[in-house]
Amino acid sequence: MLYSKNIKNRLNKLIKTLVLIILLWNQVGYCYNGNALPKPFSEFRTSFIETYEKFQIAPLQLSYVSNFNAIKTYTELATQEGYFNYVSRELKRYNVLDFNDADMLDYQIMKYETELNLERIKLELDWLKNKEKLNEKKSLYYLPNGKKWYVYYLKKWVDASVNPEEIYQFGLNEIEDVKQKMKTIRNNSGMSDSKFNKYLKKPLFFLSDSNEIQKRYEQVRHQVDEKAKKYFPYVDDIPELKIEKGINENLAHVPAYYNNNIFYYNHFKDTYDTRQMGWTYIHEGIPGHHYQISVNTIIKRSVVQNLFRYYGFIEGWGAYVEQFGELLGAYPSYFDTYGLYEWDLIRSVRVALDVGINYYGWSDDKAMAFWKEHITDKDDIAKREIARMKRWPAQVITYKYGKKVLNKLKGNTVKSIELKAFHKEVLKHGDLPLSILKQQF
Repeated sequence: MLYSKNIKNRLNKLIKTLVLIILLWNQVGYCYNGNALPKPFSEFRTSFIETYEKFQIAPLQLSYVSNFNAIKTYTELATQEGYFNYVSRELKRYNVLDFNDADMLDYQIMKYETELNLERIKLELDWLKNKEKLNEKKSLYYLPNGKKWYVYYLKKWVDASVNPEEIYQFGLNEIEDVKQKMKTIRNNSGMSDSKFNKYLKKPLFFLSDSNEIQKRYEQVRHQVDEKAKKYFPYVDDIPELKIEKGINENLAHVPAYYNNNIFYYNHFKDTYDTRQMGWTYIHEGIPGHHYQISVNTIIKRSVVQNLFRYYGFIEGWGAYVEQFGELLGAYPSYFDTYGLYEWDLIRSVRVALDVGINYYGWSDDKAMAFWKEHITDKDDIAKREIARMKRWPAQVITYKYGKKVLNKLKGNTVKSIELKAFHKEVLKHGDLPLSILKQQF
């Protein structure tokens, strides 16, 4: 046994030595070649695209366990590190004042991705030295370098400019803001809080027949799609959206989802809350995900842009457009608007909870207590969401933070013609890192 252990230790040392040799070789190979000027940016960009594709870096998965299982070998990571260090050095040699807008955007994305990849590689190399058994029931906090991993996931999912402390406070602020909006609606209704909440449970807000739900969604689509043309460009140019009942029970925990030009609504329970239908259709359909993804095929995107997806923008856009529900005819009464805020409160609570669970190390009991402090009568959703945040760290933050950035860029724009022009500008390059998007305005 001792002999076997010695052999194993020697092999590990040999592997680490080989990795060091490869890393040093790559550092020498990817180095300044002595020329006074860097190669033309177009050539450098082409080389970047080809090399990145050869690395076959796995795209970000929802589950952190899936991402960890996709981590490559020491040798492959060392090769990647050598290359991205080289890219980082070379990018600094270009005079960006000479770039046109298209080259500048590609440059920014290449720089953005290079920095994130170097952060990822360092964490992955450390992980290979200190592997532990993975368990989705435990948050990132309990893994080696868990807090550093969470910082990376936050940057990868949301934006490289954010940090956990800032996001936690943002979540707290959003909770209070949404609560105030809900309180205003209750006060304006003329009912007491108890009477208002009791009214929300009336049968008139619920459907049990899938055919009726389908018919209602078709009505919502007819209302929204026609009015959306006033506020959003390209609506007439996108593919037709189909509406179907969802059959994937693995996704039964969400009211609806979108995939490949089809909006799926989930009806697995006895009743379906119609007050959720307006914002759900807008988020997943038009002018939400179906619309935004379709626009990506209409506008001109560079090859560099098409290498990457930015979920702070994608999910942020879906959440951002929900606020136009009244303009689009999707919220016929303030009860429907209240339905939007009920879910928005859940999203807001999730922001702070995600940081608490994955960065501050909150227990399930502490997470549940925080939830109950702000949301009542939804403990079943709380348990599901707490488990989700442990499996999918940082993902839930994309909705609220992306919406915040887009609203800040929009400012006080309210006229239809100005909104349409703003949305065209926002969508001009497809999904972008939020910090790079801000630089476009």
